[in-house]
Amino acid sequence: MRQKELRIALICYGGISLAVYMHGVTKEIWKLTRASRSFHSGVGELTPGERIYRRLLERVESEQQIRLRVLPDILTGASAGGINAVFLAQAVHSGQSLDPLTDLWLKNADVDRLLDPEAQLWTWVAKFWAPPVVRYLLSRPNSVVQESVAPEMRREVRKKLARFVRSRWFQPPFSGIGFSGLLADALAAMEQAPAGDPLLPAGHPMDLFVTATDFHGYLQALQLHSPPLVEESEHRLPIGFRARVPAQSGISLANPLELTLAARSTASFPGAFPPLKLEEIDQLADLRGLAWDNRAQFLQRVMPVHVRDQELGGVSLVDGSVLVNAPFSEALDALKDRPAQREVDRRFVYIDPTPDRRMRTGARRTDVGFFKAILGSVSSIPREQPIRDNLEVIQNMSREATRMAHILAALRPDVERAVDRLFGRTFFLDRPTTKRLANWREKAQQAAAEQAGYSFHSYAQAKFSGILDRLARLIVKYGNGPQLSDHPTIARRLRAHLEANGLASLANPKGGASDEAIAFLRAHDLGFRIRRLRLLTRRLSRDWEDDAEITDADRDKAREMLFRVLSLYFERDGEEALGPGFAELTESVLTDPGAVLDHLAEKRDLAGVDIKAEEILAEGLEEMCQPLRRKMLLAYLGFPFYDVATLPLMRNEGLTEFDPIKVDRISPDDASAIRGGGAEACLRGIEFYNFGAFFSRAYRENDYLWGRLHGAERMVDLICSTLPEPMPDSECRAMKQELFLAILDEEKERLRADPSLISGIRAEVKAMTP
Repeated sequence: MRQKELRIALICYGGISLAVYMHGVTKEIWKLTRASRSFHSGVGELTPGERIYRRLLERVESEQQIRLRVLPDILTGASAGGINAVFLAQAVHSGQSLDPLTDLWLKNADVDRLLDPEAQLWTWVAKFWAPPVVRYLLSRPNSVVQESVAPEMRREVRKKLARFVRSRWFQPPFSGIGFSGLLADALAAMEQAPAGDPLLPAGHPMDLFVTATDFHGYLQALQLHSPPLVEESEHRLPIGFRARVPAQSGISLANPLELTLAARSTASFPGAFPPLKLEEIDQLADLRGLAWDNRAQFLQRVMPVHVRDQELGGVSLVDGSVLVNAPFSEALDALKDRPAQREVDRRFVYIDPTPDRRMRTGARRTDVGFFKAILGSVSSIPREQPIRDNLEVIQNMSREATRMAHILAALRPDVERAVDRLFGRTFFLDRPTTKRLANWREKAQQAAAEQAGYSFHSYAQAKFSGILDRLARLIVKYGNGPQLSDHPTIARRLRAHLEANGLASLANPKGGASDEAIAFLRAHDLGFRIRRLRLLTRRLSRDWEDDAEITDADRDKAREMLFRVLSLYFERDGEEALGPGFAELTESVLTDPGAVLDHLAEKRDLAGVDIKAEEILAEGLEEMCQPLRRKMLLAYLGFPFYDVATLPLMRNEGLTEFDPIKVDRISPDDASAIRGGGAEACLRGIEFYNFGAFFSRAYRENDYLWGRLHGAERMVDLICSTLPEPMPDSECRAMKQELFLAILDEEKERLRADPSLISGIRAEVKAMTP
């Protein structure tokens, strides 16, 4: 049975009230992941729709011999999409249910609930002229309400829109603390509901990023030729969370106040909500009696410049989509150092609720007026900027991954011959111990370096530069120095110090690495160790899948062993491994880099980790069947030969998942099995410049339901696209139709604002072409 993981990096666009639609989509991703967990563990109570997903996975296993697991492990979002990314990440990490969030969306995402109580006091007495004007504007035959709102909903929409228009002027109508309270309520409701097991394997990294815009900004240093140093104002403020998935259920991804801050700030739509200030979250903590014990550590990580300059009181955060509406780059950065136990099909999936391009093309036919030019320049154009640049980066990474896979395959015969010459007559090769494994490893590394000849110099410099860059980024990320974003300067200072202390040349005149270089690599070369283990995981997942002498149980046990060893090294790259006092020590990194390097070497203790790792490897190799043990051992010892040949060709030290990346979109335009026409034909929240769903529960129910249906359709498409043999179109349509009907049955008791909604869509589903 071929083991495969469908890993999803989800990017959620902004969309204001279309957050309700995106909640429907993310809920379907959550349901597919629940079905995948149940499929692999054999436990867990599933809904009818989730059982259909599980049957699809079982069918893939029986017909195509692929045991597929779905893992949404990187979640990013901006504005309304950021809110959905936060809650989906919490559900995946903790095992908590998203169902309580649905009820809160439908009930609370309403203009009457969002209005600030003080704004509601602005009645017709304060604006005596407003009621007749509002009535006139909303009742005209060609008004927005008359043209775009269903007849049975017009009275509700007019009533709420009139109250909204009569609210206070020149101040945000919606309540900031009220919005934060609603988000905190949603997190609390998820926590109080029964929780299942986490949806990712224990120990797997979970990454969440949302974007916010720092209105006042902060100064960042930039190095130029002349003048040598300038300062530039930076307004992008990504708020990120990374955690290892726990084995037990109910453990939050982060402090609920931090998740509330992230969701509130990313969705602080300018003009509608007041900017988020930290005092608002502190006020919420006091009102709810919530503890925020790690407040200082969180703010140091997210806003280090403001903490350093003691400017936290003046920080004002507005909507993340002002500058970054599609946070692809954050998702790309999160690919670094992700474990891979088996073959990975990595997908970047982005949710774009309104991909309709007619507004842009139609705009060319009309003149751009004064207000339209201003509004488009400060709002519409930045939010609608295409993602071409992001996609080109992903395509280049995928091409590089494919190229490196071909190079490795071509090198394999020569490397295997070299290893066989080096160890072929070793008497105890099939009886590895910790001591023998360490000796053999050192022998292989020295032989690879000596046999590389002149090419060793380029390899050594690529390795040296990569290590320094990695150390500099670590210092920037967890340090407290004045150059918080200038890792190239730190890397150059580290290099100058090391070259002055014996590392001006990395090569030994007799061949291979010098003694000083070997000592440095033993202390700091984490990347080499990770790349070596990843070679073994790729061999297990691909090259040895069809070996009749090796059972699935043997392969699974070997993967588990490698995952344990990888986790030892991954832990050395985190903040916990740096020990107390590291942040303060980095303040003098430019004047005393040796002290920082010595601290890193002592606290991370990679040589000590090597001993633990090889104890696990030796024990695991001893228990393996002889064919797998020999393959594993020779691949482990052969890795230095691969590394010498390929590292100079790689970027990022080769530490990504090393697999091509595919990009998929979820939008109303891409899900037409039930109804074509895109967002205009299906969604009501697109009205009033995407504020429409805030004015009617019926609108929210409509958009939420279409989100689930579109999400379900695209989840089936996603699974089918991972298969080597395409599933017949008729079978895919039948599976989708069954899934649609199950969703309608699940939601019929919840969605009652428009009695015709469920029945109307059900008739369309039954009429689908078989």
